[in-house]
Amino acid sequence: MAHPGDNSLPGDFSHINLRRRRLTTNQVIACTVAAALLYAVTWNLTPSTTYWKALWTALVCLSAGPIASMPSELAWDRHRYAFARDDRTPRIAVTEPERTSLPTKSMRSVPISAEFFRLPPNDTHSVLKHRSMAVFLGIDIGTSGTKTLAMNEDGTILSSATVEYPLYSPKPGWSEQNPVDWWTASVKSVKKVMRAAKLKAADIGGIGLSGQMHGSVFLDKSGSVIRPALLWNDQRTAAECVEIEKLAGGRKKLIRMVANPALTGFTAPKILWLRNNEKKNFNRTVQVLLPKDYVRYRLTGEFATEVSDASGTLLLNVVKRRWSKTLLGKLDLDTSLFPRMHESEDVTGGLSPIAAKTMGLKVGTPVVGGGGDQAASAIGNGIVRKGVVSATMGTSGVVFAHSDEVQVDPEGRLHTFCHAVRGKWHVMGCVLSAGGSLQWFRNELCQAEVAAAKKKKVDPYELITQQAANAPAGSEGLFFLPYLTGERTPHADPNARGSWIGLSLRHGKGHMARSVMEGATYAMRDSLEIAKGMNIPVREIRLSGGGARSDYWRQMQADIYGQSVVTINAEEGPAYGVALLAAAGTGAYKNVVEACNATISVVAKTAAKAAAKKKYNTAYPVYQQLYSSLKDDFAKIQTLV
Repeated sequence: MAHPGDNSLPGDFSHINLRRRRLTTNQVIACTVAAALLYAVTWNLTPSTTYWKALWTALVCLSAGPIASMPSELAWDRHRYAFARDDRTPRIAVTEPERTSLPTKSMRSVPISAEFFRLPPNDTHSVLKHRSMAVFLGIDIGTSGTKTLAMNEDGTILSSATVEYPLYSPKPGWSEQNPVDWWTASVKSVKKVMRAAKLKAADIGGIGLSGQMHGSVFLDKSGSVIRPALLWNDQRTAAECVEIEKLAGGRKKLIRMVANPALTGFTAPKILWLRNNEKKNFNRTVQVLLPKDYVRYRLTGEFATEVSDASGTLLLNVVKRRWSKTLLGKLDLDTSLFPRMHESEDVTGGLSPIAAKTMGLKVGTPVVGGGGDQAASAIGNGIVRKGVVSATMGTSGVVFAHSDEVQVDPEGRLHTFCHAVRGKWHVMGCVLSAGGSLQWFRNELCQAEVAAAKKKKVDPYELITQQAANAPAGSEGLFFLPYLTGERTPHADPNARGSWIGLSLRHGKGHMARSVMEGATYAMRDSLEIAKGMNIPVREIRLSGGGARSDYWRQMQADIYGQSVVTINAEEGPAYGVALLAAAGTGAYKNVVEACNATISVVAKTAAKAAAKKKYNTAYPVYQQLYSSLKDDFAKIQTLV
């Protein structure tokens, strides 16, 4: 695989037509200079950086004839070089926008040898430093809005923009969106980013896509959306989950096929729901896409996906990283319903003329596979090696651990998915209402704090955490179960409900606030403990999300997890991760691991406090027991709704 600037790349000049030409005066001079320089090094004269630059310039001038018939991927702007890649093969051309003696007609695309770019070890980047940095777009199709950012090759964010859209809940437990809203928001956010950063279409070297996982977009034979998409948090498919496990031969056999149990949020149950409840719509369906892959289709006209997002459909053979024909056969679903599979940094297509015109970008701009939002966020956090784990405390909470091999929780409490790193996997736990529980507490029970914060022009959460800090660790025996929308990890129970347990006359709003934050963090610890039980090392925990921006909550997480936690220099989430994937997939980096190592670093560390750690270690087993004690009651409560 060829990468510009890689000194070990294969290649030859056998396909370049080096016809005899009459040398120009410039070429004769260049030939003389090149000969003199080569003579100097032959007699063991010490070559300097200036020597190599002079030799390079001479060789370029000498080669002006044959080079002039090559493509315009290397733009010569008198003193500027810029490389681009097509199918991972370096290509080159010389052009001069002003007066030049070089031929400019009939410039065609001709692959050339990487040896042409070979420089001495001490001056490997003397040419590359002259190139114009490419810019990469990361587009993240979230639940509340689409975020787009522009990132240059060194990881610097040039601009970002978010465009929101509505979510619909036509019935309790249902959650839907219009896929066309995602496309419209993608177009608007890209245009905003381009304007804010003053970018031109030619500046964009590639696009990466991320999106909310598990959603189902149903398309007809014309490529039109048949009905609103069913989202990851839609809970209507409990019966279909039972059906899938039965057709698969049981829960254990299903986990052996696709590494995960059937959960209401996953894609496969949604497809069966459509077949069971909207037969006409199912019969019209010729393609099922995930949210980001619908945007990909609008960008490129291609039906394609990648392994990290496809893992969340419940239809992927996670071990072999391809669609599970075995399970599809048992569910009587045709493989033609599903897009072709890629690795996350693969180029899946280029911008179509219509999409390019709509977005103001260049036709053919590469679009890489990208990743599901959690895998993409992990890339943005640098979770690309064993022992490094992320704990993201957003509306939902996610614990994400990299794995070099497939590791499956036989009980199905943690998800085992393909990572967005080629040939790697990850295990993941998801708390459905982690930061969302504190948001609910703010919205429903802290109107006074919201009003006071508005007057003081501060964030309401600042006042809420001040109150929480007045309560001691453990909230004096008050526990909060953060199951406001059911729970996924470790219980996989849509009937689980949020609860305060242990309230007494002694407790006030500060205790309640602290217990909500503690409950969400205990729930995150559940995933960490299961991972450790699977012999997955947890040597470094990287925090992100709203819980990482609060000093108070960072300290609480260190105390409850029982070890130090760190924060990093990148806070842009999935959009940043897929921008890095775009950079890796189009040749700016050898691979995404190299991209992460070059751009992401630890900036702060928070150590656990011994006294608080001891108190939480005593309280955590009590928290764990509470769900088991209430499980049957949760099911009874659900019948009353």
